[in-house]
Amino acid sequence: MIDNLLNSTRDQMRKACDVTRGDLSSIRSGRATPALVENIVIAAYDGTQKLKVRELATITAMDARTLVIAPYDPSIIEEVQRGLLEANIGLSPVIDGEIVRISIPPLSEERRQEYVKLARTKLEAGRVMVRQVRHEAMRDFKRAFEEHTLSEDERKLSEKKVQEITDEMIADIDGMGERKEQELLQI
Repeated sequence: MIDNLLNSTRDQMRKACDVTRGDLSSIRSGRATPALVENIVIAAYDGTQKLKVRELATITAMDARTLVIAPYDPSIIEEVQRGLLEANIGLSPVIDGEIVRISIPPLSEERRQEYVKLARTKLEAGRVMVRQVRHEAMRDFKRAFEEHTLSEDERKLSEKKVQEITDEMIADIDGMGERKEQELLQI
């Protein structure tokens, strides 16, 4: 029972870290990464289907400043361009033959600082998710102790292990934050 709860707790905390990682990857850093546009929803085929860019096309970073989107179906290239413009992400997609090319402009220092603040907010949200999972696990161990299915020693040992897992996941999130901040402040 204890091992199942600990494994479940670790899995839930990993999911919280993955969500945080995804949130951070969507923050523009002045570098061309597919994560900037892959989750934008496009109304394709005259608006009959709403699909994410990654479901409609291949997204590649040609260099540090250029993204190339190649739709699987070339007939929807204008719809992809329109969807990217309507997403209002501050990028200008240009149709170039059968691809959509996006040039990523360099960030101003003021904009970089705004993105650092946004990243810190997302990191704190990740830490809160991890702490919430810890709180639920501690509550489960307390309930098991009160129902006499867990001894006091087992409860204390389990709570200590949950705290160790929490510390590990928080350190992972902090590492993500440091890397993203360096990436954002790099000119």
